[in-house]
Amino acid sequence: MIYGGGVDVGSTQTKAIILSEDRKIVARCLINTGANVSMAAERSFREAAASAGIPPESIAYVVGTGYGRYKVNFGNAQITEISCHARGANLLFPKTRTVIDMGGQDAKGIRIGEDGDVKDFVMNDKCAAGTGRFLSNAAETVGIGLDQIGPISLGAKKPVRLSTVCAVFVESDIMSYLAEGKTVPDILGGVHNAIAARTVALVRRVGIDPEVTFTGGVSLNIGMVKALEEKLGLPVNVCSDSHYIGAIGAAIFALERALGGVSASSGKPLGQAGAPASSLPIVGQ
Repeated sequence: MIYGGGVDVGSTQTKAIILSEDRKIVARCLINTGANVSMAAERSFREAAASAGIPPESIAYVVGTGYGRYKVNFGNAQITEISCHARGANLLFPKTRTVIDMGGQDAKGIRIGEDGDVKDFVMNDKCAAGTGRFLSNAAETVGIGLDQIGPISLGAKKPVRLSTVCAVFVESDIMSYLAEGKTVPDILGGVHNAIAARTVALVRRVGIDPEVTFTGGVSLNIGMVKALEEKLGLPVNVCSDSHYIGAIGAAIFALERALGGVSASSGKPLGQAGAPASSLPIVGQ
């Protein structure tokens, strides 16, 4: 059996996926990235391999992606998260034509073809509005865990309107609404609506075609899923592996290269393959 590995090093979390040659997920791992990006990449990869009972050196090819992809020192290649999210979304939801990716520090809209190839994309990486950081700041201000704010936002009766979508100043808006006696569900409903509206406006720059697939860590937030669907007027695809989609896409590229360096979907060369993973040094060895 031939295996391909994908490691998605995000600003807050690092994900690793191992795919078998029949494109089945055989292992996954998610850890906090922390300050040592290289070690986070190595640890996630090793833990994923261990969970599947596969020696790391038996994984034929490894691709790094995400903002810290060049810190995947043991990898054979690095591929942008734009391409990896497109291919990962295509594997899990083959009819995907639009990908909305919301991570800790940026948001992206990606228009893709039927083979998961990128047609166009847009990203917001200069401001934390519409990202996990915005939600994290809001959660801290109301004193609720980040994993709780989505479900609580669903209880909003009259969602507030935020005067800003700036992650730096959202605390002021929230504190003002609390002082006015607004409920926490209404405030959080307003927060989710504001992010959804900004994100949809961003993605419209490349066009929004169904099906829409929601990826990244924020896709786990049920309140954001609902807010996006309301702003889009469309359902969005999500599943338990949606936050792994970047790593899944990286593992697809790795597997294709391991199987011969030719894309199974397009038949086009993917570029020169690197050395086998078994011959590359692992950080910490």
